[in-house]
Amino acid sequence: MGWWLTGLGLSLLVGIGLFQARADWGGAHVNWLDGWTRLICRYLHGLKPEKKLDLPATGPAIVVANHVSGLDPLLLIAASRRPLRFLIATEEYQRPILHWIFKLAGCIPVDRKGRPEQALRTARRALEQGEVIALFPHGKIHLDSDPPRPIKGGVVRLAGWTGAPVYPVRIDGVRAQGQVFLAPFTPDRVRLTVFPALQVSGPASKDSLEQIQLAIETPI
Repeated sequence: MGWWLTGLGLSLLVGIGLFQARADWGGAHVNWLDGWTRLICRYLHGLKPEKKLDLPATGPAIVVANHVSGLDPLLLIAASRRPLRFLIATEEYQRPILHWIFKLAGCIPVDRKGRPEQALRTARRALEQGEVIALFPHGKIHLDSDPPRPIKGGVVRLAGWTGAPVYPVRIDGVRAQGQVFLAPFTPDRVRLTVFPALQVSGPASKDSLEQIQLAIETPI
């Protein structure tokens, strides 16, 4: 009886997730997580369903956002109709239990202390194959109250190399700012400000980097 109820519960969990899924991450074994991400962001965090990233239906794109908590990737996923491949620090990518989720989602680990260029090459190939890359260019959680921190230039390098448009996003309203594991479970009313796409003129465009930093750092 116990096994039957467990099986039924898991079936319902997966079924509800698949029903709510909007992006195809490569099969039902991962798409059900997409659905639950959208439900959590809408009902626990108040993300408005009409707040969507205006990504092209096909072809490469880069999504960048300020990084205030562990909730941020979930919000971007919930706002996208396409799967997002996140650049993520190797030490986060290798966390027990979460590693299999990051791997299923196609996350790209960044070895910040060793060979970060390898992650950029992987991201470049993904863009050239028409995928969407998502990253937090501050490189780590950075709050508005923190001392100013320059954003990393990898985003303009990727955009300049591939011609992919860059979609800046500003995240506001997260209650558990600075928290990684607590933030996804803390009710709040988040706000996403999605800016028009930027076209980067070259992999060393200082103006484009300044535009991106202004968009994601300016409180709404």
